[in-house]
Amino acid sequence: MPENRSYDRRRFLRDAAIGTAAVSAGGLAAGALAETAQATPAPAKPAPTAPGTAASARRAAPVSFRWWGTSGWRIDIGDRTLLVDPYLSRYDTGLFRGAFDQTTPLEVDTAVIDPLVDRAENILVTHTHWDHFNDVPYIAARTGARVFGTLTAYHLGLAYGLPAGKLAPVKGGEVLDFGTYTVEVVSSLHSRNASWSMAFPGVRLSQPSKPETIADLPEGDTLAYQIRIVGGPAVFFMGASDFDERNLIGLAPDVAMVASASTTSTAEYVPRLMAALNHPKVVVPVHWDNFETPLTNPPAVDKSDRERLDDLIAAVRRVSPRSRVLVPEYHTAYRF
Repeated sequence: MPENRSYDRRRFLRDAAIGTAAVSAGGLAAGALAETAQATPAPAKPAPTAPGTAASARRAAPVSFRWWGTSGWRIDIGDRTLLVDPYLSRYDTGLFRGAFDQTTPLEVDTAVIDPLVDRAENILVTHTHWDHFNDVPYIAARTGARVFGTLTAYHLGLAYGLPAGKLAPVKGGEVLDFGTYTVEVVSSLHSRNASWSMAFPGVRLSQPSKPETIADLPEGDTLAYQIRIVGGPAVFFMGASDFDERNLIGLAPDVAMVASASTTSTAEYVPRLMAALNHPKVVVPVHWDNFETPLTNPPAVDKSDRERLDDLIAAVRRVSPRSRVLVPEYHTAYRF
């Protein structure tokens, strides 16, 4: 995709309104970026932006993004909260020990979840593998949040006893208006393993029995999401390291939460992704941590995880040198 293609009208209007994106995280000064964030975890509710600043002039309410590991996020827009792939239980399946057990029982660690999830109005599910969907039914029941996801997510939600009126099946192409923000749904792809396959493929075309093991949660098709905040940034969220680049053209996000690739099965992953997204101002790597360890900083990584993260950072620097890279820490409030 040529870098000098015609400038998208949506991006022109947005950039004219918000100017150059700035990033802050707790102790980091506005606009400062670090290859690894050093900020202290933020409190449950973000502090308001000081009156008179450029940020307060363009926003009616403070906005913050907190990483919950894997591809999970909490987004607070004033007193409104939405979640992306909230997986907080993070139990051991043997995956990171070379002893993966597909019959691992599903668990929900309410002692971890309850202090972190005081509210949510919407939950966006990229796909229904356990490390993305495991905690969604509990959180939705606890908060009354509406769950957006594939038809598989819809049928799994019914299996967990969630009311149909709180389950919103989407396919990609929808642009959903929530007043202070919109959610654009993007049809996407799941990443491939070294055998060019994936764990637990398949969909649920009808309501199954209540899932009991991690194998009962198939991939179920994959989505990505772009959130556009009124007077704020457009932020793109991935849950797996593959994509259909034709579906990304025109999104032009300010910030992209990009999943690190565990294999080289997807050709030219970073170059194609950066070009399709029109070289975001800020790139935030996700899905590089050991998601079977507690959510404590610094995030747990082994040598191979660190190499995957380093490879992603190097590739972004090479093909999108004007993009800034922010490596997130858990629970830290980032403002873009």
